[in-house]
Amino acid sequence: MTTERDVGETTPVAIARTLARAAGRCTFQPPVAHVYNPLDYAAGAHRQYLERYCRREADILLVGMNPGPWGMVQTGVPFGEVALVRDWLGICTGVTTPAEQHPRRPIQGFECSRSEVSGQRVWGWAQERFGTPDAFFRRFFIWNHCPLAFLEESGRNRTPNHLPAAERKALYDICDRALAKIVDYLEPSLVLGIGRYAEARCHDALRPGPRIDGILHPSPASPAANKGWAPQMERQLAALGVSLP
Repeated sequence: MTTERDVGETTPVAIARTLARAAGRCTFQPPVAHVYNPLDYAAGAHRQYLERYCRREADILLVGMNPGPWGMVQTGVPFGEVALVRDWLGICTGVTTPAEQHPRRPIQGFECSRSEVSGQRVWGWAQERFGTPDAFFRRFFIWNHCPLAFLEESGRNRTPNHLPAAERKALYDICDRALAKIVDYLEPSLVLGIGRYAEARCHDALRPGPRIDGILHPSPASPAANKGWAPQMERQLAALGVSLP
């Protein structure tokens, strides 16, 4: 029997809150020097994103890896390039300053002047193809598998797949549970990992589950993505039977 308490614990906001707390209890050894948890200090912005745009009508879930230093780390939104989150998604508040910051990677929130290429590509494509956020989110929703960003002493970004095995397992268990819960909430017919890491995590976390596949990651570190990410990604979607306006 489903109770009111059960329903509350399965809302996107509650899933994100539980994920933030559990991931925040994980510990990491050098070379990780700083860990950013935007679901904590940018909880207000992330909540706006979930409450406005996480809709059960969305049929395709796009899953990213973890926050980028000039994207979600600043805005609390997956692939959250500042200008597009502010001007297209209409989210411009809800980011506070964490107690501990890396001196080379300060949290400036919506005052950050740096632009994240991956976020420009993802949300720029959504804007160009769909026109309005409402039109995009009727079809898609974007979620990051891991909510944490890891920085080395130099300021270099360290991705979750490069953590030691024991640290990875503890973190993955938490993130996999949250991903499974958001999939249970949305009930999408297709889950697409953005890049190989995310696709692999989806396969591990969602067995049994919906259809799972992957699309090209938009990172500028990818030579393929630098040759026109949007048209390549659209060809991948078409091959998967996904029609676009």
